[in-house]
Amino acid sequence: MSYEKVAQDKSKLVIGIKQTLKAMKNGQVSEVFIADDADQHITEKIEVLAEEMNVSCQRVDSMEKLGKACGIDVGASAAAVKQ
Repeated sequence: MSYEKVAQDKSKLVIGIKQTLKAMKNGQVSEVFIADDADQHITEKIEVLAEEMNVSCQRVDSMEKLGKACGIDVGASAAAVKQ
């Protein structure tokens, strides 16, 4: 499952919308994770950029679970694994 993949790669993680977008624009990302319960208006930018840059984009069901998998105490709308 995607949460396990995120939890395994904590040292290579970028967490949050702004940081994920910045890392993607710099070509540093190999895979992106987006929470389904995050605001669609915000996560849409990541989805569009991931498609343009041919970066794998995985959907997960919960911001809370994504945050925990990333090792933080709050929910995360998005996270990315650096190359």
